[in-house]
Amino acid sequence: MNVPTNLFMWIMACLPIIVLLLLRIKFQWGATEAAPVGLAITIITGIVFYKADIRLLAAESAKGIWSALIILLIVWTAILLYQVADEARAFLVIRNGMRKLLPNELLMVLALGWILESFLQGITGFGVPVAVGAPLLMGIGVVPVFAVIIPLLGQAWGNTFGTLAAAWDALAMSTGLVPGTPDYLAAAFWAGVFIWMWNVVIGLVICWFYGKGKAVRKGLPALLILSLIQGGGELLLTRVNTTIACFLPACLSLVALILIGRMKMYRQEWSVEDSRIMDRGAASGTSEETPDGMTLVQAFVPYILLTVVTMVVLVVPPVNRFLNQVSIGFSFPETSTGYGFVNQATELFSPLRPFTHASMFLFLSSIAGLVYFGRHGWIRPGGVKRVFVRSITMSMPSGIAIIGLVIMSKIMGGTGQTSVLADGIARVLGKTYVILAPLVGMVGSFMTGSNMSSNILFGEFQVTTANLLHLNQAPILGAQTAGGSIGSAISPSNIILGTTTAGILGSEGQVLKRIIPFTTIMTLAIGIIVFLSVAVS
Repeated sequence: MNVPTNLFMWIMACLPIIVLLLLRIKFQWGATEAAPVGLAITIITGIVFYKADIRLLAAESAKGIWSALIILLIVWTAILLYQVADEARAFLVIRNGMRKLLPNELLMVLALGWILESFLQGITGFGVPVAVGAPLLMGIGVVPVFAVIIPLLGQAWGNTFGTLAAAWDALAMSTGLVPGTPDYLAAAFWAGVFIWMWNVVIGLVICWFYGKGKAVRKGLPALLILSLIQGGGELLLTRVNTTIACFLPACLSLVALILIGRMKMYRQEWSVEDSRIMDRGAASGTSEETPDGMTLVQAFVPYILLTVVTMVVLVVPPVNRFLNQVSIGFSFPETSTGYGFVNQATELFSPLRPFTHASMFLFLSSIAGLVYFGRHGWIRPGGVKRVFVRSITMSMPSGIAIIGLVIMSKIMGGTGQTSVLADGIARVLGKTYVILAPLVGMVGSFMTGSNMSSNILFGEFQVTTANLLHLNQAPILGAQTAGGSIGSAISPSNIILGTTTAGILGSEGQVLKRIIPFTTIMTLAIGIIVFLSVAVS
C-alpha cells in the first residue's frame, strides 16, 4: 500500500466522522438524516483523494448493503415481538403483577427500571426498553426525569450482547472476527469483564438515586446477586454462545428477583420516605384497561417461547448442525485503489444462515405470540395489521441509518481511509491511545444512536490501530463495545424516546446532566485498565 499518510490525507479520512459529529451534536440531526451525508462525503473523498474507482465503490457498497440487511432482519423482528406484547397490553399486566410480588419499593424500582429493561434489551433493544420502562416507572410514582434516567441506565449493560448479540455480531463482522477462534473468544471475554463492571455501577447508581447510602446498603445484597447472574452469567456464556450471552442471564435475573423478594430482608414493605425520585401522589393505580384474565406468566408467553426455541436451536448440537447447513452469501472480486490498496476476493462474504439466525427465533415467537394472545381475545380487532405496520414504521428510521453507516464503514475500509486514520492516531498518541479506545466506542454510540452502529463505524479502525501499535486487539475491541454500551445511556435518540413517552420532551438536558459524569468516569476507568493490560506489558 502506497497511500500517503500525511496530515491532509488524515483530515480527509476523518472528514466523514467529523461531519457526522457536527450534524448529530451541534445541529441535532437524526441518524437517519446524518448517515447519508456522511456516506456521500466518504464516497467523494474515496474517489477524489484515495483514487477509488466505480468498481471498488460498487463492490464495497454491495457488501455494506448485504451486511446491513442481515442486521436489519434482527431489528425488524425484535421490534415486531415488542409490538405483539404491546398490542396485547401485556406490559400493564407485568407492572401490576410486579407490584403484588415486590412490597419493597426499592426492589420495585430495580425490577421495572433495571431488571425488566435488561430482559427487554436482551431480546429487543433499539430504544424499546426505555420506551416501555419510563411509563411503567411513572405508574409507581417515579418522577418523570428519573423515570427516563433509570431505564436508560438499566438497558445500557445489555447493549453489546443484547438483541441476541446484534451489536457484538456487527463488531465481529466489521473486524473479521470468526466465531470460535481464540481472537473472537478473547475479545468477547474482555467485553464481558468490562460490561460486568458497568452492570454493577448501574445497580449502585440506581440505588443511590433512590435513597443514597441508605438505599445502597439495603439494596446491596440483591444488587450483588443480580449482577452475578447478569454480568457474571454473560461473561460465562461468552465462552459458550454469544447469541444468548445477555438474553439468558436477563431471563434468569427476572426469576431471581422474584425469589429475592421473598427473602426475609425484602419481603416486608420498605421505602425511603424522602426519596428524591419518588412522587407517590402521582402514582397511577391499576385502573388502566388491562387484558381480561391475563396472568403474569401469560404476559411472558412470547418470551418464554423465544427462550425455548433459541435454546433448542443453539444449544442442542444435532439440531444446530442440521439447521446450519443452509447458508446464503455472495462472492466478490478483488478490487484495488490507484494507490495499490487491495481488497482480497471472497467466495462467500458474510453468509446468512437463516434457520439459526436470531431473526428466525424472534419472528417465530412473534407469530406464536399473536396466535396465543389472539385466541384468548387479547388482540383487539385490527391488531394484527397494527402490529406489522407499527413494527415496519418503527424500524425504518434505524434501517436507513444502519444501511448508510455500514456502507460508509465498508467504503472507508475498502479505500484505505480507515488505515490512514488509524496510522495517524497511532503515530501521534502511540500506546496511550488505548486509554481513549472505550471513549471512541462511547462517542460512536452517542453519535449514531446505537452500540451496533458504533461497532460498525469504528470496529475496523480499532483493529487497524491496535495492529499498527503491535498491541493485543482483544481488550481494545472489548473496550470499544463496552464503551458503546455505556454510550447508549447518553444517546440522544434514546433520551428523546424516553422523554417523549414520559411526557417531558424538552427535558433532555436535565437527563443528560445527571448521567454524563459517571458514564465518562466509567469509560475512562476501562481505558486505564486496557492501558495497564496491553500497553505497559
